[in-house]
Amino acid sequence: MFARSCCRCVARARLQSRPAQLSVARAQARHYATSPGAPTQAASKTGILAPFERIRNAKSRIFLSTLYIGKSERELIETLQEALRLNPELKLSILTDCLRGTREAPEPSCASLLAPLVAEFGADRVEIRMYHTPNLTGLRKKYIPKRINEGWGLQHMKLYGVDDEIILSGANLSTDYFTNRQDRYHLFKSKRVTDHFYNIHHGVSSLSFLVTPSDEPAGFTLAWPATNATSSPLDDPRAFVRGATSVLRPLLTAPQPQPSDHRQPRPPSTLDDTRVYLLGQMTQITTSPDPATELPVITSILTRLADPAYAASSWTFTAGYFNPAPSLTKLLLATASSSHNVVITAAPEANGFYRSPGVSGLLPDAYTLLAKRFVHAAHHGGRAADITLKEWRNGTVGQSGGWTYHAKGLWVAIPGDEAVGPSMTVIGSSNYTKRSYSHDLEVGALIVTRDVGLKRRLKGEQEWLQEHARAMTREDFATNERRVGLKVRIAMWIVSLVGGAL
Repeated sequence: MFARSCCRCVARARLQSRPAQLSVARAQARHYATSPGAPTQAASKTGILAPFERIRNAKSRIFLSTLYIGKSERELIETLQEALRLNPELKLSILTDCLRGTREAPEPSCASLLAPLVAEFGADRVEIRMYHTPNLTGLRKKYIPKRINEGWGLQHMKLYGVDDEIILSGANLSTDYFTNRQDRYHLFKSKRVTDHFYNIHHGVSSLSFLVTPSDEPAGFTLAWPATNATSSPLDDPRAFVRGATSVLRPLLTAPQPQPSDHRQPRPPSTLDDTRVYLLGQMTQITTSPDPATELPVITSILTRLADPAYAASSWTFTAGYFNPAPSLTKLLLATASSSHNVVITAAPEANGFYRSPGVSGLLPDAYTLLAKRFVHAAHHGGRAADITLKEWRNGTVGQSGGWTYHAKGLWVAIPGDEAVGPSMTVIGSSNYTKRSYSHDLEVGALIVTRDVGLKRRLKGEQEWLQEHARAMTREDFATNERRVGLKVRIAMWIVSLVGGAL
């Protein structure tokens, strides 16, 4: 009943697949297999998720949506080339963000890394697209530094599809994510789930610039094909949003599918075991009424947890960049859960912007300030005993053995789950920030399960992500080394003033 009421606002629901949880630090894959049309029993398989091997063995399609691909990610490019050479029927589609993917140009960039794939295999087999926000044009684009202009909107989806399987993640395709960056990965073995996300990938691609190889110093050019669904966001941002709405609304609000054949009986053990509700958030480029599903679903879940009947429930919330949307912060603090509620975020030394040059180097302190405010709010709201904020740190960014923390998600254990593990988790690209819900393009999934084995693995995931995390108190944030200077506060104010968001 809890899950059903929380998910009524999800227009598109798909049956479960197998979320596979992977970290390079620890092989901990989680799988759910499904046949299209009905919920099926969860199963598990332990092993390392091998994205390169999946790509190498692709038969019909590879589609990758990511913020960027690291400019030196030669192994991935070589694997894509190998797959395309082995199978002449294989087609490749890659979608990245334009601002992030061209930031270094005319020096080597994501765009210059990918353009040669088109030159070698042809535009009929390889398509490289780059999405550009309609929120950064004219003088804004001219004067806002490239290192922080992503605060005005990004293609932030992380979709890694091969044939009829897809990985949902919060990770980009870059060396640090494969080696020393903590994140989450879930593998769905379901054609219907994969097709749904492919349609979203394709829809956003039709609203994006086309990358073509060029002899120019940058190594590529950006074109706006006449076949695109609307006008360029740089030429007419308002017309772009209207056109984007017509493309994306049907994809985000399609009716809930029904089992393919009710006439065929299935064993009771395979029914209603695990369900996946597919989420999307593209508020910046869709007109009212907003078809987004992620924020409404999370809001519904947390609102229900405020009911005293759920005092025995618990939750874990994590975001590498700690800046939850104000509405989510209020809801987390208002839950009735009486114990074992945890927030996990990156310590400054585990933040990817730690000691970064320029304005972006202020970001770790900005997130520290926001975490401090949350801890103080929990204390003043009488929640200090049952809500704990933990900072994750494994070494120091930039030093030998140092890791960054980039995981994001929500786990909920309702009354009765205590001994086994949570029955819900949210996986996806969103950082759950104001920017995620107002500026960026995000996708994800809510997984709801009755399967005891899966609950135990989700519990293990929560515990595993806390292995390098320590609880923070008001006293910790009051120390000299954790005090945030005036320049950080001013920078946060300026970003907000000119229309950006952290």
